[in-house]
Amino acid sequence: MFTRNKEGERPMNRNHRRIQHHLSALLLLSLILSSCAAFTNSAAKSQESEVPRNVIVMIADGCGFNHVLAADLYQRGKAGTQVYERFPVKLAMSTFADGGEYSPSKAKKDPKYLDTNPTDSAAAATAMACGVKTYNGAIGVDKDKKPVPNILERAEALGKATGVVTTVPISHATPAGFAAHNPSRNNYERIGRQMIRRSALEVIMGCGNPAFNDSAKPTTGPLDYKYVGGKRTWDGLLQGKAAADADADGVPDPWTLIQTREQFQKLDTGPAPKRLLGVAQAATSLQVYRKGDVKAAPYAVPLNPNVPTLAEMTRAALNVLDDNPKGLCLMIEGGAVDWAAHAHQSGRMIEEELDFDKAVEAVVDWVGKNGNWKDTLVIVTADHETGRLTGKNPRKPGLKSSPAGKIPEMLWNSGGHTNSLVPFFAKGAGAERFVQRATQKDPVRGRYLDNTDIAKVVFSLMQD
Repeated sequence: MFTRNKEGERPMNRNHRRIQHHLSALLLLSLILSSCAAFTNSAAKSQESEVPRNVIVMIADGCGFNHVLAADLYQRGKAGTQVYERFPVKLAMSTFADGGEYSPSKAKKDPKYLDTNPTDSAAAATAMACGVKTYNGAIGVDKDKKPVPNILERAEALGKATGVVTTVPISHATPAGFAAHNPSRNNYERIGRQMIRRSALEVIMGCGNPAFNDSAKPTTGPLDYKYVGGKRTWDGLLQGKAAADADADGVPDPWTLIQTREQFQKLDTGPAPKRLLGVAQAATSLQVYRKGDVKAAPYAVPLNPNVPTLAEMTRAALNVLDDNPKGLCLMIEGGAVDWAAHAHQSGRMIEEELDFDKAVEAVVDWVGKNGNWKDTLVIVTADHETGRLTGKNPRKPGLKSSPAGKIPEMLWNSGGHTNSLVPFFAKGAGAERFVQRATQKDPVRGRYLDNTDIAKVVFSLMQD
């Protein structure tokens, strides 16, 4: 081999060849190391981009695939119109409690199989919040009644702001499952007291106001304080004295209590208190139990005007929580979809579902304006299905198309919870990890994951 050098063209001696070989090897090694470093940095950045600063879990209690479809058809006359139905991750989710199962083959063979061994909201909330299966009625404890950590507590340990929002009482099963620990969901007073006087939450919103009834009118009979932690706790809230240490500095942080719709609306932007407890002027739900024809078409009976919508509560909650530079973790529940479905109140179920859907829109708007999909994870799902809702033929999965403004043909096949798969949607940082967890397949609903996977994925993301 001949090579030209500065002195002219001449044969390269053995030493020159050795030096050239070593230089080439060093250059190749340098390129390899550079490539590895670039790959590692790229992988790290990719991994870093998966870690959400904000996590928002939205739960429509009792909502199945056909509940979503019924609201779609009534609102716009076609399927797939809600903002979350366009999320990149669209799956199904199993919901059974400890000792239960979901069998795709049995569900396909006999729809009545879905009525056997369903979960309740407490066990389902615990599964989603804590990542463990437990018995029906359990709040934040495992099957042996031992407390297990939830994702809001993990977020608090990382310095994030946390909260729960619901359209039903603040100490009801779903918010309680994300914020408390108790062997029975029925211990409302103790759960409420734990949430208000012991938790580090910055936001609690919902119903349970002892001074108002379900039509949002002042109560005329004895006051019921159980949902707000008892009379002493409620009096402490009214006096601005009820408090707990929210920032781990050893000093109790009092709650700012709001009750009127105007107060909720004023907090959607601008300065916000450190801790906000919003108890709407309604006893057990914002709208579903108001007086009037419960079988009427949606909105035929005027809504309670002095209570906030779930979207209004959501905006206020985000306005409080997004002041924390380390991020937030928030659970938002449309709690009365379930209650209307239990009673086969199709019109009111659609009202509750659409109220929930507007809250999802509020969250998506917030991400666009104040957050970032690269550092925010939004999950939209249900704790279980209620009513085994179908069209006229219970063996067919969907509902028949109908024009907007008309309740579609709906057949309620059960008065209780079912073991049906429920819809699951996700978008944002780390959302693709749920696809990896969806290793099972249903012949009707496609790939599905389990409700415990929500906490498992969120825990793993918070550790990255």
